[in-house]
Formats: sequence, structure tokens, C-alpha cells
Amino acid sequence: MAKKDLTNFVWKDKKRGIFGLPWTLTTYAIEDEKLIIISGFFNRREEEIRLYRIMDVTLKRTFGERLFGLGTIHCCSADKSTPEFDIKRIKNPREVKNLLSDMVEEERDRKRIYGREYMDDDSLDHDSFR
Repeated sequence: MAKKDLTNFVWKDKKRGIFGLPWTLTTYAIEDEKLIIISGFFNRREEEIRLYRIMDVTLKRTFGERLFGLGTIHCCSADKSTPEFDIKRIKNPREVKNLLSDMVEEERDRKRIYGREYMDDDSLDHDSFR
């Protein structure tokens, strides 16, 4: 299996550990159409969430995170395997949240998905968007 190339992304960062240093094994990346979360060392896991499926984006910052310029972005999605997830302890969290929100809206507009709170896998195969 080929290693995922993390150089052609709109944004990428690592989950930060103590003192805001990127010593963890979790990497977050945003492509044009999806968010990717790669974690683990011996057992690698790669989650892929399509941007148009993200429904809500919330910025959370504990006191400790604020001290080191970090934050956590909590996301709710219509993805069946990952209905909720966190982008934990990243740098510049407000800018990343705004970037993600804008990209989600652009992707939903591009796919003509309006006002759909819950989508199933077949939602893009029907002509119900007219």
C-alpha cells in the first residue's frame, strides 16, 4: 500500500501535545473535497470525511490550549462512520475553523446541496436538487 502524500493539501497540521509541540502521531489535512485524519504508529488509521457532509463546526479552547495558542475544532457530520470528530489541539484554530467552514459551504454549493440536514449515500444520485 502506498504511503499517503501529505504535500498537496490546502492545510495540514499535527495534533499538539504538551507545550504545544507536535509530538503526537495524529495528522490532520484538508484537500479540496475532503478532510483526512491519519493516526497511529503500528496500527495506522486513515479517516476520510467528505467536506459536503460536515454539518456543524465548533471551536473549543480550554485555558491550557489558549495559553499555547491552540484549539480544538469539533465537527458534526452526516458521515455514517464518523458522525462526530475532533481536530484536536491545532495551531491557529480560528483560522482553520473559518477555512474549513468556507470550504464546506463552497463544496455544498458546488454539489448543489442546500438545506439538507441529513443525507444518505444516494442523495447525490437523484434529481431532487432542482
